Amino acid sequence: MRHNKKFNHLGRTASHRNAMLANMACSLIKHKRITTTVAKAKALKKFVEPLITKAKDDTTNSRRVVFSNLQDKYAVTELFKEISVKIADRPGGYTRIIKTGNRLGDNAEMCFIELVDYNENMAKEKVAKKATRTRRSKKAAAEAVPAAETAPVAEAPAAEEAKAE
Repeated sequence: MRHNKKFNHLGRTASHRNAMLANMACSLIKHKRITTTVAKAKALKKFVEPLITKAKDDTTNSRRVVFSNLQDKYAVTELFKEISVKIADRPGGYTRIIKTGNRLGDNAEMCFIELVDYNENMAKEKVAKKATRTRRSKKAAAEAVPAAETAPVAEAPAAEEAKAE
């Protein structure tokens, strides 16, 4: 029975799994987006998000804790210098998993896992959506829009007729 055994072993020994997750976390920190299977991405998300949270406070102890997990000083430097500054006000949810379909060879579910604040395309969409929101009700806004549109249309033909004469 496997009561209370919640994390995915990914078909590997503990040492292989830890090394693989550390390697994937370093790649994610360096490249901001990686392609992998859905199962590995979900395991990586649980592995890397506490490290990013730890990187918010730049102390010697937090650097040592993160380095003991990642074992890559360039990734640790990148995490503390650039990423922690950009995600300082975010309360959690630093990564996003986007499914991309199945792999050709073995039909495994594939996905992107990326750092949320580094995808410019998603950030632009959010800005556009916020600009369209209003505090008025939809009914009042719908009545105001036709009235505003009809007034300039009525003036435009009169101006054109005056120019024609």
